[in-house]
Amino acid sequence: MTKQAGVAIVGSGNIGTDLMIKIRRHAENLSMVAMVGIDPNSDGLARAARLGVATTAEGVAGLIELPEFADVDIVCDATSASAHIANAELLAPYGRRLIDLTPAAIGPFVIPAVNFAEHLDAPNINMVTCGGQATIPIVAAVSRVVEVPYAEIVVSVSSRSAGPGTRANIDEFTETTAHAIEAVGGARRGKAIIILNPAEPPLIMRDTVFALIGGADQDAVRRSIEEMVADVAEYVPGYRLVQQVQFTPVDPDEVATLLPEGSGPVDTKVSVFLEVEGAAHYLPAYAGNLDIMTSAAMRVAEGIAAGATAVAL
Repeated sequence: MTKQAGVAIVGSGNIGTDLMIKIRRHAENLSMVAMVGIDPNSDGLARAARLGVATTAEGVAGLIELPEFADVDIVCDATSASAHIANAELLAPYGRRLIDLTPAAIGPFVIPAVNFAEHLDAPNINMVTCGGQATIPIVAAVSRVVEVPYAEIVVSVSSRSAGPGTRANIDEFTETTAHAIEAVGGARRGKAIIILNPAEPPLIMRDTVFALIGGADQDAVRRSIEEMVADVAEYVPGYRLVQQVQFTPVDPDEVATLLPEGSGPVDTKVSVFLEVEGAAHYLPAYAGNLDIMTSAAMRVAEGIAAGATAVAL
């Protein structure tokens, strides 16, 4: 029997707990070893203990002291950007692979459907943001057909699904996502906007992607987007288009201020409208913004584990 890679999750809140349940129910190459928190009364630590997973409320320092730490191959950090910087420093001497679910962006940005193969061996992989995981695949799908001088994404999530970590990292969210739109999505200039929607009952995650292009084969762009949506849906089943891809003529003079210097001619705005429904493993179905992060992180962890197994064989 192939040895599974041992996983420790740092952060016993909603995201960490959902990731733990996903791994326990659905992982093929992973096993849960430890859940790490700082609140001894957190629901995540209590659930982990009931499942027979080692726990500590002493943070990463406590994880390192656990006997089970010897069985940990991958550490998934679901805390905050500032906490991840400190956690990565503590873990650095031990050679564990890190998957960062915060906007800290110490390591390379990774979107599983777009560029994971390029970073299979990276010691610290950054999962960008929920908005990045949902929208950057679409920008990448357009940019593999035609140059994208400018791309803008608007992410709308329920206020109920935006916990303290998300709210504390709004600035990092927009900056990290905009950078990744360029670095991973291939746009020459990217912009990101997040909206916390207080509507009741809570609304499902919705994402809008706008891309300015010129002289493209619209059918080729549409096919590329639809293929990418199918690729993401393989690991995020609730990821889908909510209407057909739209192509709108634009006046080049009206969008000139959005374009970086040296951009080619622009004549069309591509508009893509998405929604992400969560799998409701631990979180409610409307919290697709959290589900896409845990689903993407598990996809990367599975890939790391499968790659290590292939090397060992």
